[in-house]
Amino acid sequence: MHEELENFERNHVRDLVEPPPNRRPIGTKWVFKKKQGEDGMVVRNKGRLVAQGFCQKEGIDYEETFTPVARLEAIRILLAFAASKGFKLQQMDVKSAFLNGFIEEEVYVRQPPVFESARFPDWVYKLRKALYGLKQAPRAWYARLKSFLLKSGFVMGSVDKTLFLLSRGGDTMIIYVDDIIFGGSSHALVSSFAEQMSREFEMSLMGEL
Repeated sequence: MHEELENFERNHVRDLVEPPPNRRPIGTKWVFKKKQGEDGMVVRNKGRLVAQGFCQKEGIDYEETFTPVARLEAIRILLAFAASKGFKLQQMDVKSAFLNGFIEEEVYVRQPPVFESARFPDWVYKLRKALYGLKQAPRAWYARLKSFLLKSGFVMGSVDKTLFLLSRGGDTMIIYVDDIIFGGSSHALVSSFAEQMSREFEMSLMGEL
């Protein structure tokens, strides 16, 4: 739980403010999960703060929620292209991915249970970035990742918006954003991209597929 709240501070997710008039803040709750290793043994107990998105009101707390989702065809295209070019595919994991997505709406949530401010117990948090449970959270994260890739020189697929392609100096690189699976013709290009991603987001390399 403390680690989750530290992620909030590190990512500048929220600001503690006085309750705004005529606005009902969204509730939050802790969700606990046991993370298991390959042998089935529990290796970590994880707590995640989740917004009660079912309380959100359309037009007030959120507008658009659509975001591209995983398609079997996209995975097949990625695997077929990588196999034909001899790419080694790798995967990266973003720590608390949704906390990286900026939101456009003015959203207020209640303070997390057990961790209310001693000085301002009745104040609420105004969100700068998305929170797990919000209806627009997946869209916000996709928009942030898409923006980063486009600025880095990638071109988004014209048919499937989860596939991005980069061509640089005769080398090629492809990334599937749903699971952040990527590979390329140049080891230097792939390594440079992985370093860029790590600087932009808090990430860890999961290894080759």
